[in-house]
Amino acid sequence: MGLNSNRVENYSGNEATIIRVSTTETTLSSPPLEVHRVCLPPKTTTFQKLKHRLSEIFFPDDPLHRFKNQTSLRKLVLGLQYLFPILQWAPEYDLRLFRSDIISGLTIASLAIPQGISYAKLANLPPIVGLYSSFVPPLIYSILGSSRHLAVGPVSIASLVMGSMLSETVSYSQEPILYLKLAFTATFFAGLFQASLGLLRLGFLIDFLSKATLVGFMAGAAVIVSLQQLKGLLGIVHFTTKMQFVPVMSSVFRQKDEWSWQSFIMGVSFLMFLLATRNISIKRPKLFWISAAAPLTSVVLSTILVFLLRSKAHGISIIGLLPKGLNPPSSNMLCLSGPYLALAIKTGIITGILSLAEGIAVGRTFATMKSYQVDGNKEMMAIGLMNMAGSCASCFVTTGSFSRSAVNYNAGARTAFSNIVMAAAVLVTLLFLMPLFHYTPNVILAAIIISAVIGLIDYQAAFRLWKVDKLDFLACVCSFVGVLFISVPLGLAIAVGVSVFKILLHVTRPNTLVLGNIPGTHTYQSLSRYREASRVPSFLVLAVESPIYFANSTYLQERIMRWVREEEEWIKDNNRSVLKCLILDMAAVTSIDTSGIEALVEIRKMVEKRSLKLVLASPVGNVMEKLHKSQTLDSFGLNGLYMTVEEAVADISSLWKCQP
Repeated sequence: MGLNSNRVENYSGNEATIIRVSTTETTLSSPPLEVHRVCLPPKTTTFQKLKHRLSEIFFPDDPLHRFKNQTSLRKLVLGLQYLFPILQWAPEYDLRLFRSDIISGLTIASLAIPQGISYAKLANLPPIVGLYSSFVPPLIYSILGSSRHLAVGPVSIASLVMGSMLSETVSYSQEPILYLKLAFTATFFAGLFQASLGLLRLGFLIDFLSKATLVGFMAGAAVIVSLQQLKGLLGIVHFTTKMQFVPVMSSVFRQKDEWSWQSFIMGVSFLMFLLATRNISIKRPKLFWISAAAPLTSVVLSTILVFLLRSKAHGISIIGLLPKGLNPPSSNMLCLSGPYLALAIKTGIITGILSLAEGIAVGRTFATMKSYQVDGNKEMMAIGLMNMAGSCASCFVTTGSFSRSAVNYNAGARTAFSNIVMAAAVLVTLLFLMPLFHYTPNVILAAIIISAVIGLIDYQAAFRLWKVDKLDFLACVCSFVGVLFISVPLGLAIAVGVSVFKILLHVTRPNTLVLGNIPGTHTYQSLSRYREASRVPSFLVLAVESPIYFANSTYLQERIMRWVREEEEWIKDNNRSVLKCLILDMAAVTSIDTSGIEALVEIRKMVEKRSLKLVLASPVGNVMEKLHKSQTLDSFGLNGLYMTVEEAVADISSLWKCQP
């Protein structure tokens, strides 16, 4: 009978030796099982390990691979194309692409102009700032951005957050210049934060905004935005600046004497028109242009209607005169010192995170649909630099809008040139068409905002969260309730806190399973999951499905000993063979620290007091290396380490059978 007395004699070797283990059950048709020596990974220096780890953290996509084996000139060209993606598609641009981009650019312009004006009002900014923000940022993005379909401009959520956070301290109606300064400063810091994340390749920090968190946050923000628009729909003049459900609804009913039936009828009529066109485009995607043109159509019709009835429609407030001309410079308005700097930085970081998460998610969505890649870190730099430049040109926070990007995609956009076309249309509007918006009613802007944000309420996604993961659903609900009843920033903080708590819960309380053998195979699977799996007599096989760190080592130690106690009780109750060996399947233990190593040592001592043998199976290279350096492997003896669970069971069983 072949004993593996030298199976682990040399840990530093890299070639696996094979020992055949014979058992009494071996037949001519079933060859003896091969037991392999568990090897250490190749020796590497600390510097090499650090370099590899940092590379995996910050450069998982290996952005420099395209520069390998290239000439100096080619490397220069590739470098410029990497920094300015426009240089990738511009040399190959032709009339066919131009025709598609012209159509899509003009289509999204018809949507961007009314939405830009509306979202500026949502941020408590002058409507003209919304148009400024639909001109300069798209031009910057078309040069630096890597998405072909992302349509850039103001978005509802970032506008809401900026307006709510700044209005808590400064009122635009009382201090308009200071409010504008803080808005531009917050935009600058939003861009600086976004560009820094991209430059330092720290985009993984955005991943803390989980899908569940964003679903709840978007829904809560959409409800608050919609309720805020009751001011415009009802023609209320004196309205609360707070963004919580109770104050908003209290303000609505407290100002009943200011309600205007003319505003209400016009607002509801156009809102129904906008929702109807949106529904048509959802059911028939080829008719996307109907919903895309609906906001501008509503603005034109409502403006004509108010102009014709201007002598009678006293209850309908209008935008008023908007200045013509290009974006005025605003770099002199940036408040980089003073008592409001902290407020501007905080507002900028929060709006920057939200707009970044939305922009990258939208860009990746349409990139996946067209089978091309969007570099997340490059997108962060593009969006960040776009906002930094915008803050110096009277713009507030902008990013990729899902509604406009969807229209851009459906309209057949082929490159980022569609953003240039949109910016050109906005430029014409700024230079020549501004007087036409004089009689545009505020109520139509409220209707446009409501129709735009109502699509952010994704109840189907919330239902899926409930079905699939209750903790994710809890994060979603906390985010929704926090935004609705506390505040937008605190609601977001609560949601992120719940998501982080979920991560900590998985780290500190990892899953452990009892494994059994699938009859007729060498496979071991969960006893609770596979009914056909059966216990191996005298063995308890446990799988640990997590790295073993200081945060979970004590828990794992206690939980494993509880499994041992429960197994012994089960054996006693069912009159089975006595437990002799505990096997830990370490295949899912991707890492271990010193606390984890000490926990393994303690577990070994505790099971030995129960006259049990502890065996480790399937350890990964990183774990093997640390166990070897800590000299812990020596304490496990000659038969304490195996490549697989089945080899451990077969070899240890053969050892028991050869004992007298």
